[in-house]
Amino acid sequence: MPFIPHTEDDIQHMLTAIGVAGIEDLFDEIPEALRATAALKSIPPGMSEMDVTRLMMQRAEQDGRPLCFAGAGAYDHHIPAAVWEIATRGEFYSSYTPYQAEASQGTLQLLYEYQTMMASLTGMDVSNASLYDGASALAEAVLMAVRANRKSQSRYVLMPGTVHPAYRKVVRAIVTMQNIELIELPYCTECGHTVPESLERYSGGDIAALVIPQPNFFGVLEEVDALTDWAHRNGALVIGVVNPVSLAVLTPPGEWGDNGADIVCGEGQPLGAPLSSGGPYFGFMCCKMEHVRQMPGRIVGRTVDLDGKPGFTLTLQAREQHIRRSKATSNICTNQGLVVTAATIHMTLLGPDGLERVAAACHANTLALVEALTAIDGVTKLFDRPLFHEAVLQLPRPVDEVLGGLADRGLLGGYKLGGDYPELGNALLVCATETKNAADIELFARHLRAILTS
Repeated sequence: MPFIPHTEDDIQHMLTAIGVAGIEDLFDEIPEALRATAALKSIPPGMSEMDVTRLMMQRAEQDGRPLCFAGAGAYDHHIPAAVWEIATRGEFYSSYTPYQAEASQGTLQLLYEYQTMMASLTGMDVSNASLYDGASALAEAVLMAVRANRKSQSRYVLMPGTVHPAYRKVVRAIVTMQNIELIELPYCTECGHTVPESLERYSGGDIAALVIPQPNFFGVLEEVDALTDWAHRNGALVIGVVNPVSLAVLTPPGEWGDNGADIVCGEGQPLGAPLSSGGPYFGFMCCKMEHVRQMPGRIVGRTVDLDGKPGFTLTLQAREQHIRRSKATSNICTNQGLVVTAATIHMTLLGPDGLERVAAACHANTLALVEALTAIDGVTKLFDRPLFHEAVLQLPRPVDEVLGGLADRGLLGGYKLGGDYPELGNALLVCATETKNAADIELFARHLRAILTS
C-alpha cells in the first residue's frame, strides 16, 4: 500500500467510537499463553516515511536487475504497460469477489470474458474464475477427477515424474489425507518424457485419473495423444497441466487424442503477472461440460433481463462459503480476481495473433540459446525430444558453482535440477522468453564459457 492515511488521532477516535481503550483490547479473547508477547517486544519502534523509503530502496538495490534465463514455472515475459495501468484502476483494484451481482456488473463481465478466453485457449467447454495458483489448481483437479469419474471405484491417480516437483509436493500434501494415492510414473532419462508403453502395467486396472503435463517440467513435449487415448481406454480421466502461452502454438488439451482431456489446469502467471518475487499468481481450470458441477471455484454466466438487456451473474459457486458445507467441492480455492483481471487485459491486448508471436519468439530464442551454449566445450543438451520454452543442459562443473559465477556477473542462469532429479547429475534447466535478444544470448554464452574455462 503506497499510503496509509490513519494518524494516531484517527486511530484513537475509532477506538473511542467502538468503546475500547486500545488496540490490544480487540484481541482480549486470545488467551495470554497463546500471545507472542516476547516476540512483539523485540520489534523496533516505527520509522518515518523517509527512512522506510530509504531502507526499502537499499534492500531492492541488493537484488539488482539480473538478466533472467530461469523459468521452472515462473517466466520473464513482457507485460504491456496498459495491463496494470488498467488493472489498478479503482473499479478493478478493489473488486475482489462479486457477491452482489447487480452491483458488480463490470467485474462479472470481465470474469465472463476471461472464462471465454481460457475455454477457447484450452479447447475446453467451460472455465472457472479462478484458483489460488498452479500447484493448488492441480491438487483441486485431482480431487475433482476422483469425484467425477463414475466409472472408477479407486482413488489411484497416475502422476508422471515430469510434472513440476513443487506441484507434486503440493498435490501430495493436499490429497494424501483424503485417501487418494498418487502413483509416480518414471520418465525416459534419454528423452525426458513419459513413455506411453510404461503405462501398460496399469492396463485393465482401476485408475481414477492420469495427469499429463504439456510441456513437462523439462520443457519436453509429451506424447499427449497416446497418453490420453490410453487413459480413456482404461476408464481413467485425463488431467492436462499446461503452460497457457504454449497453447498458442501447440494442440490444445481439448483436442488431445480421440476425445480430448477431461480437466485442464495450470499457472496463469505468463499471462500478465510479473515475476514479483514469487507472486501473487493465479491458477486456472477448465473442463468438459459433463464435469462442470464437480468444478471448484465459481463460474460467471451471461443472461438477459426482462427488457432484453444483457446481464452477468454468478452461475455456479461450489465453495463452502456459498453453499452447504457437505455439498461443497472445495474449501481451499480462492478467487485471484486482480491477477485474473490483468490476465484478461493482457490476452485482450495481445489477441490470438499476438500470443502466437510471443510463443513463437520464446521457442526460437530457446533454440538459439541451446545452440549457443552447447557450442561451449563440455556443455551438452540432455534430452533429444521436441521442446518448448526451456531445455535441459548437462554441465561439466557443479551447477551451484556455475550459477554462483553467473549471478556475480548479473545473470540468473537457470534452475538446478539435481535437487529434484539427482539422477541427472549436473543438469541445468534454462529458459529464454520473447524478452531476450541475440546480444543477451551471446552475453550468457560468453560468461558461461569464461566460468567453465577459469
